[in-house]
Amino acid sequence: MIPTPDLSHFTREDYEKVYEPAEDTFLLLDALEEDEQLLKSLKPRICLEIGSGSGCVTTLLSKILGASNAIYFTTDINEFACKATIQTGLKNQVSSIETIRTSLVDGILPRLSNKVDVLCFNPPYVVTTHEEVGSHGIEAAWAGGIDGREVIDELLPKIKSILSPQGIFYLLLINENKPQEVVNIMMEQHEMKAEIIMQRRAGRERQYIVKIQH
Repeated sequence: MIPTPDLSHFTREDYEKVYEPAEDTFLLLDALEEDEQLLKSLKPRICLEIGSGSGCVTTLLSKILGASNAIYFTTDINEFACKATIQTGLKNQVSSIETIRTSLVDGILPRLSNKVDVLCFNPPYVVTTHEEVGSHGIEAAWAGGIDGREVIDELLPKIKSILSPQGIFYLLLINENKPQEVVNIMMEQHEMKAEIIMQRRAGRERQYIVKIQH
């Protein structure tokens, strides 16, 4: 079992500016750990986490695959989150994380088109008004708009052009995001393989991991 990354460098004040790892984060970590042997067998060269926040997920992924065995890119619209991701990597002896301050994958495509072997996204999934979507602060970590799907739906059509031929996308959703509908969209509209591989109740939420591949 790979230990959860050390986050002891963060203060309570830091978590007012960046999303604090919670049950959703840990479900995504568990999904990656569950697929450890599969991920290693892919010998990934390029990994990307969208909306990295604290950097916890990418740091754990680098521990699974080996920090020097791949390039680890992360994006986040929140400048503090970009700095936090680097700090978490360094705190856990990972110096191979490169952060890009951007929205979703803006500025990454077409440079990384069909080159990302492992893609992770714990999106802003909370159901909010449309007007709350698009902040550059900590609200960007949770405000998901109608059905909590506005940011998710913006990304889905791009997945086919992001993933390498053997690439895997791990997407976290909650029940309000209609995860089976997301699976159907990826299969029927984008002709990709998609399935719910893990789910867990966290308080009043039911959280899901959807795995998407070519």
